[in-house]
Amino acid sequence: MRGAVFSRMRFLFFLVGLCFFPSAAILLAETPPAADVATHRFEPLDAARDRTVPVKVYLKPSAKAQPVIVFSHGLGGSRENSPYLGEYWAGHGYVAVFVQHAGSDEEVWKTVERSERMAVLKEAAGLESALARYADIPFVLDQLEKWNVADAHALKGKLDLDRIGLCGHSFGAVTTQALMGQRYRIDRSFHDPRIDAFFAMSPSESRGISSGGAFGHITAPVLCMTGTEDGSPITPETTPESRREVYAAMPAGNKYQLVFEGGNHFAFSDVGFHDEKRIAHHHPAIQRISTRFWDAYLKDDARAKAWLQSAAPREACALEEKDVWEWK
Repeated sequence: MRGAVFSRMRFLFFLVGLCFFPSAAILLAETPPAADVATHRFEPLDAARDRTVPVKVYLKPSAKAQPVIVFSHGLGGSRENSPYLGEYWAGHGYVAVFVQHAGSDEEVWKTVERSERMAVLKEAAGLESALARYADIPFVLDQLEKWNVADAHALKGKLDLDRIGLCGHSFGAVTTQALMGQRYRIDRSFHDPRIDAFFAMSPSESRGISSGGAFGHITAPVLCMTGTEDGSPITPETTPESRREVYAAMPAGNKYQLVFEGGNHFAFSDVGFHDEKRIAHHHPAIQRISTRFWDAYLKDDARAKAWLQSAAPREACALEEKDVWEWK
C-alpha cells in the first residue's frame, strides 16, 4: 500500500510540475536518434467530425513497404512524446505513426490558467475524450491507406498496411485496449480488425464488468508492461495491482507481460523532472522487448517468438531479479 501511495504522489507531483512549471519537464532519450530515420508531420482533417488529428511519422529509407506501428499518447501528451520508441522502431524496419488526440493532449493544460490546469486534465480523462480517441485511430488508418497510394505523397508505397500494430501508454493504453476489442457494460465494440498486435503500457482494469468479461475473449497477440509503483492520481482506484488484471484475464496464446520492480507510471515515457533518477535498464528493455514482439507478430519472425517465450529477455535486457517477465 505504501508503494502505491508513493507512486500516486510522484505522479501527482509530475502533473503539478507539468501544469504549473512546464519548463521543469524534460525529454530523456535512452538512445541517440538513428541518423537515417526521417520524420514527417501531417495534419489530416476528419471532415465527418470536423476534427484534425495530427500525426508524426518516423521511417527510414527502404526499398519495400514496412509494417506500421501506431502510437497513442497519454493524458496531456502529444505526438512529440516518446521519440525513444519512434526512433528505435523506425530504425528496426517499421513505420512509426505517433497520433495526437485533441481534447486530451497538451493543449488541454497549455491553454488555460495555471490554477485550472489540474481540473481540466481530470476532466479530459473522461468518456468524451475516450470516444474521440477510439475514433481517431481508425481515421488515421484510413488516412494511411490514402497516403500510401497518393501520387507525390511522402508515404506513397512505404506502408505495409497488412501488418499493423497499435501501442499506447496510460490513456493511450486505454485506447489500445478499446481497439483490441475490450468489452464494456454497453453493448458496443471499438475493435478494428485491421490491427494485428497490441502493446499496452500501464494498462487499465475493466470497470462495470469483470476483467474476464472484458478481456477473456481477446485472441490477438498482446504485450502488457507495468510497474510495481504504477498508480494513478487521476483515477485512484487504478492501482499497480489492478493494472496486472488485464494480462491475467486474457486467454493463453501469444500474451506477454513485463512488470518492473519499482517502475512508476513514467518509467514508460520520456518525461520527468531534472532531479528524478530513471532506472537505467527500463527504456532499453522496453525498446528491445517491444521490437521483438513486433518482429514476431508483424514480420512473422519465428525466432523472435521463441525468444519472447523464454527466459532470454531477462539476460538480454538486464532485467533485475524482481522484475517479472511472463508469457502464456
